[in-house]
Amino acid sequence: MNQAYLSLGSNIFPDHNLPTAVIMLENYGSITIASSVWETIALGDIEQPNYLNAAVILETSLTAKSLHDNVIKHIEKSLGREKNSNPFAPRTIDIDIMLFNDEIITLGHRRIPDNEILERAFVAFCLAEISPDYIHPDTNQTLEEIAQTFDHPSKSMKLRHDIKLIKQGKPTNNYV
Repeated sequence: MNQAYLSLGSNIFPDHNLPTAVIMLENYGSITIASSVWETIALGDIEQPNYLNAAVILETSLTAKSLHDNVIKHIEKSLGREKNSNPFAPRTIDIDIMLFNDEIITLGHRRIPDNEILERAFVAFCLAEISPDYIHPDTNQTLEEIAQTFDHPSKSMKLRHDIKLIKQGKPTNNYV
């Protein structure tokens, strides 16, 4: 079985779309753990609602390409995701493969491991919560070590205890 580390985000009906996306992902494998949900300010175009972000590990027999092309695109479309030329546009759901096993892969314009792990605190915190000892294939750092390179969540990040994803992991004191 493959382990896909997925980042999820939504700022259009996110309290519905995040859990629904996780349930839909379970049709293609098993969600072994889900992170806490974090509210973050929108990047780029800040005149929009805040995002809710989380991460999950999906154990699946699918390849990264099949997961991306057939599953993620299908779920995003089913939940009303409309892609346009604005990379910062509001969205019903955004699902990205951040890590896939310990492989280094290029899928279209995306690279796995995704650079956002090293660039965005909410991605690093969510992944470190669900798999702190995972060793990043590029940096040889654990996800915990990567998360520690960011400042502790500030007013730009807020833990949302009111939104639960299935099979939620135990939050660590470092991020919650």
